[in-house]
Amino acid sequence: MKPKHRLPLEGLRVIDASTVLAGPMLATYLGDFGAEVIKVEHPKGDPLRNAGNQKDGKSLEWKLVSRNKKPITLNFNSSEGQALFRKLAESADILITNFRPKTLEKWGMKYELLSENNPGLIMVKVSGFGEEGPYKDRPGFGTLAEAMSGFAQINGYPDRGPLLPSIALADQATALLGAYATMVAVYERDRSGGQGQYIDLPIYEGLMGMLGNQVMEYDLLGLIPGRKGNRTGWSVPRNLYETKDGKWVAISGSAQQIVERIFKAIDREDLITNPKFVNNQVRLQHADELEEIIGEWMKQHDQAEIIDRFITFEATIAPVYDIEDIMQDPHFQARGNIAEVPDSDFGSVKMLNVAPKLSRTPGRIRNAGLDLGSSNDEVYGELGLSPEEIAKLKVDGII
Repeated sequence: MKPKHRLPLEGLRVIDASTVLAGPMLATYLGDFGAEVIKVEHPKGDPLRNAGNQKDGKSLEWKLVSRNKKPITLNFNSSEGQALFRKLAESADILITNFRPKTLEKWGMKYELLSENNPGLIMVKVSGFGEEGPYKDRPGFGTLAEAMSGFAQINGYPDRGPLLPSIALADQATALLGAYATMVAVYERDRSGGQGQYIDLPIYEGLMGMLGNQVMEYDLLGLIPGRKGNRTGWSVPRNLYETKDGKWVAISGSAQQIVERIFKAIDREDLITNPKFVNNQVRLQHADELEEIIGEWMKQHDQAEIIDRFITFEATIAPVYDIEDIMQDPHFQARGNIAEVPDSDFGSVKMLNVAPKLSRTPGRIRNAGLDLGSSNDEVYGELGLSPEEIAKLKVDGII
């Protein structure tokens, strides 16, 4: 049997001492590429173990978010637990927390203290509003970030109120930004002599950074963007369209050449030279009229026919999928986008695979989320604790 390749982040130890959801997902992204991720939970269990849909009393969300992690238990509220955590932090390259600054200080988990015996430590401090500023001590969740970042205000339809996403969008944006920032800090540490640092990662900043050029447009043009439904303010056509058979398709004309192909695909080559639609700037001024033309054509044809025709003209289009469509799509299957992962409860589970793909050292899912405290013996044993000491810590409620 051919041995599996070495994962690119093997050798990095990550302590995931965070809860729902940005910090844990940040750690998951690192674990997907080989980092050893030790998941620290209260002895009563992380709240994520009871989140979302369940099967046989087991959270499927936990299976996903805690994949590739070694779960241990530890009670931070006791002085003995805090001392044990500091010892654990001495062994780590990266520590991820999502406690408020005053909580970290109360528990003796400030970076300055933790890095005394581990100067190379990189500490990621996920919080609602960051380490400084008048809101620093406020509790914060992704929903609040989705509101204050400006996202909710621009999301939805013009004739309705602001709309929150139905997924943990701000948390996921923070996790991705945090994984990037963490690897920047690791590279800088290893290049410049081994000195670590901490990363101040408020949840609102990740999503705010994805909302486009709002700041400059407001500063120089006084523009306050409104809700546009499925449209954008910078290219036309761009929308979802219902088809004759009650399905939906998405098209985007963000380049002039593509727009001309779309016009040909809907049998309206005359629109290419129409003064109202000849370029993007004038199309924006006549967006309602153009969207009506395209929408009416879509309603006269079935989804499969429309997609075939657009592909023939090399015009951009995609069907609107639900999860059943995703699971059955031959392209996603060919690329291995869905992975079947060994699982201690169900034998195996399917979940989204690691992305993106690295050509020589791709990531890998080694296990789905494991049982509470299942790595206690291994991790605490590596810290020098005997089986008797570990057993006593459990009896005393420390782990």
